[in-house]
Amino acid sequence: MNDVFLQLQQEALAVFLKIQTLEELEAARVEYLGRKGRLAETMKELAALDESARRDAGKTANDVKRTVEASFAATEARVVAGAAEARQAQEWLDVSLPGTVPAVGHVHLTTQAIDEITNIFRHIGFVRSRHPEVDWDYYAFESLNMPKDHPARDEWETFFVGENGEVATGEKGKIVLTPHTSNGQVREMEKGELPIRMVSIGKCYRRQATARHLPMFHQFEGLMIDKHVTVTELKGVFDYFVKRYFGANRETRLRPFHFRFTEPSFELDISCAVCNGTAKVDGAKCKLCKGGWLELGGAGMVHPNVLKAGGLDPNEYTGFAFGWGVERTMMMRSGINIDDIRTLYKNDLRFLKQF
Repeated sequence: MNDVFLQLQQEALAVFLKIQTLEELEAARVEYLGRKGRLAETMKELAALDESARRDAGKTANDVKRTVEASFAATEARVVAGAAEARQAQEWLDVSLPGTVPAVGHVHLTTQAIDEITNIFRHIGFVRSRHPEVDWDYYAFESLNMPKDHPARDEWETFFVGENGEVATGEKGKIVLTPHTSNGQVREMEKGELPIRMVSIGKCYRRQATARHLPMFHQFEGLMIDKHVTVTELKGVFDYFVKRYFGANRETRLRPFHFRFTEPSFELDISCAVCNGTAKVDGAKCKLCKGGWLELGGAGMVHPNVLKAGGLDPNEYTGFAFGWGVERTMMMRSGINIDDIRTLYKNDLRFLKQF
């Protein structure tokens, strides 16, 4: 029986000698020193021996147990120390080394344009105002001199809001995703704070997707209402903005047009940056503008019916309004060279990091 205990001791010591991890150490402890381990199971056999043999074998068994436990303790200390040393080497940090600079993003090109446009108009007294992007069709159409079922509404390709195929309605008609920021005109007048110098920049939604159109885009709306406002002020504001945003050498012109919510109405053109408004590049016709001018956006004097919808007397107050796409305005800037508006929202970092 003594030989059995000594053989078990030799085997356990050999196993402990090879152990490298705490997981291996725990497995060896359970196998040799556990309540149902090999040493405990072997000691149960002592009961079958006579008294003299049991006394001798019991002394050997106790010696083997102490030796194995001591070996286990020494192995545990070795493995724990090794693990601590490895962890220290892995986690060691030289605080004298320069830090790793984290990647820092920047605002989107469209946001940059919105901030710059806001600041330009702020210098001439236009205050940034915000209005709903989900609104009643009354503010998007009816208050802007487009009655129900008027064919002009068909041009906007509007998104109506609802569920289960039914358009949601309320106190002021159907609910729409605003097709233009002009829904803020009458809302601004309803505040009753005159005179008005407002610039509203927000998202607009139309069922369009081409190189020049997106289902969602940004627009900035300008509105000035006071006594004796004329087209002269309208042209002056345009010239100021164009020269500040596009450059001092750019010129503007007003071209007659038709909008339901302004009278008279105009399209605003700016001189081409490629040919400097000459329509010629190296003696040939300019490929970009073909005539010296590029269309920027629409504008006009606020229609009397719109003033009435806002609670103002058109015989006392006049004003002008304009609405341009932020993305399109930005794309017309010299040096941008973006020929497809969809590029702005593809989330391609190779493109976005350039700005």
